[in-house]
Amino acid sequence: MNFEQARFNMVEQQLRPARVLDPEVLDVLFVVKREEFVPPAHRRLAFADTEIPLGGGDAARMFSPIVEARALQALAMKKHENVLEVGTGSGYMAALLGVHADRVWSLEIDPQLAATARENLRRAGVTNVTVEVGNGLAGLAAHAPYDVIMVSGAVAKVPQVLLDQLKPGGRLFAIEGAAPAMQAALYARVGDAFRRVAVFETVVAPLTDAEPASAFAF
Repeated sequence: MNFEQARFNMVEQQLRPARVLDPEVLDVLFVVKREEFVPPAHRRLAFADTEIPLGGGDAARMFSPIVEARALQALAMKKHENVLEVGTGSGYMAALLGVHADRVWSLEIDPQLAATARENLRRAGVTNVTVEVGNGLAGLAAHAPYDVIMVSGAVAKVPQVLLDQLKPGGRLFAIEGAAPAMQAALYARVGDAFRRVAVFETVVAPLTDAEPASAFAF
């Protein structure tokens, strides 16, 4: 399989028609090799417009390329920013975030997936991402507050504890709701308040253990 041609086709045939036009976002998709983060059994699907199972249970899937790219475009990250990712999966989104950020902490509830992600990131030469095992929907207070929080899986609604770990001016991307009506949303912290903007509609796999005991926002 010609991965470079498949990568080019992904950008031109999937992402541009989906209004992913930010040159920095498109550039990073050529830098980080998606096929290196896909399980070997599914590598031929690395650039297909579909979620890819990761072997960590029914909910453990990679986002489709369109969702990944639109999330990055919505977050509009800067190089000095610190990031928390909820749900590491294969480590691919963490690697994309790492190109745009100063430092990324990524939380994965499945220890085996966390170990695989660490190895994928090491092999890809990504040095500014730390993968920890834990329930990401509780956040990671030790390194808070964050400029950006990325929730890499669907949730019923964003928990307040995550929003509270944003800096003023910080942004959080999440996909909320239940199939068949999910909505990608961008939250922005303005002082002690949070502004929510709907970005697009989609359907993705739920985050593992996506119903924490803490109260939901809004």
